[in-house]
Amino acid sequence: MNIFLRELKANFKSLIIWSVIVILLIFMAVTKFSAFASDPETAKMLDSMPQPLLKALNMHAFNLTTVEGFYGIMFIYFALMAAIAAAMWGSDMISKEERDKTVEFSLVLPVSRSRVITAKALAALVNCVAFVLITWGVSLVAVQSYNPGKTFYDFLTLEMLSMFLLELIFLALGLLLGCAMKQYKLAGSTAVGIILVTYFMSIISSMQENLDFLKYFTPFKYYDAGELFRKNSLDGGFLLLTAVIILVCLAGSYWIYNKRDLYI
Repeated sequence: MNIFLRELKANFKSLIIWSVIVILLIFMAVTKFSAFASDPETAKMLDSMPQPLLKALNMHAFNLTTVEGFYGIMFIYFALMAAIAAAMWGSDMISKEERDKTVEFSLVLPVSRSRVITAKALAALVNCVAFVLITWGVSLVAVQSYNPGKTFYDFLTLEMLSMFLLELIFLALGLLLGCAMKQYKLAGSTAVGIILVTYFMSIISSMQENLDFLKYFTPFKYYDAGELFRKNSLDGGFLLLTAVIILVCLAGSYWIYNKRDLYI
């Protein structure tokens, strides 16, 4: 419990910073949406954009004059922020002990390495939950002036659930990298690099039909906003794949951290 509380306290500042960023993004987006809501003709400018680009940015799937349509476009930005934050929390909570030369303190505690990982992972999980709830709550407040209907609330719920699942994937990946990489300084940057690569893979798979198979290798396609809006549900196959990725990463984290020599 002491490790869990210490990690929450140590990462509270990081949670605040990420929360402030997403809050600013939400209000900037809602302010920009007012241009589309008050003047539907503005959305017609998108017709001049290349179709592959519209597909890559998911703009073909939404009506930007509706608040749910605009939030569909914004989802990828929320998802990227959530993924990067979760990966950084996961990798940093493990690697920082070696970085800050406090690993000896952890080793002399009357707890196993597995319990140390569990406590740190739970603290990171709390941050992920808090980040989603803050994004969700601020979004609800920010759009009230546009009188959103049930469609928006249902879609936002799906988006926030998808955002949380993406966080879990990259939290588990960050945890694995933090446990596995001997060069602890590279754990966070490697995690962010993987996120960016998988994001661009999602764009490429949308633009090129013959590369559609790439969707199985990028979590951003598991929870594609356009598909969520069209089906109004999560894909069962991708949910199963999400669970497998998380379990494999967690199992690898525990196995590697219990076996490896720590940098003191």
